[in-house]
Amino acid sequence: MFDILIYLFESYSDAGSYPESDRLSAKLSAAGFEEDDIHQALAWLSGLRELSAATYPESINQGGLRCYTSFEAQRVSEEGLRFISFLEHNKIITPIEREMIIDRVMALGRDKLSLDKVKLIALMVLWNQHDDLDPLLIEDLLTPADATQIH
Repeated sequence: MFDILIYLFESYSDAGSYPESDRLSAKLSAAGFEEDDIHQALAWLSGLRELSAATYPESINQGGLRCYTSFEAQRVSEEGLRFISFLEHNKIITPIEREMIIDRVMALGRDKLSLDKVKLIALMVLWNQHDDLDPLLIEDLLTPADATQIH
């Protein structure tokens, strides 16, 4: 499923530009993706499209400390939770966008989601919420966590 998300991000200039579910399913199938992965990705994307800042109370943006439930901590690796906190602390994401990321992580139903997958989910949420994303942010979110940097 994550390969499909990367494919969509790379193939379409903005989140709203990919075709409706039936046509997108046919395109993804023609591109060689498995039917189960396509179905899971389309369901996940449908949930992503439904998210908006209006879905959450504005008071979330007023500050405070976010404590994760044991269920959330079970679903996201410690590295992933630290990364989400880093993004929020450095004002890369708002508290509402943090909640959107957590929502999409929880929708996957997987335990201990790795940092790379959390980064991809963050990218998809931001792509869905913003018209223009900073190219450096995109590069950082698409770069695997264990990639070595050459200086």
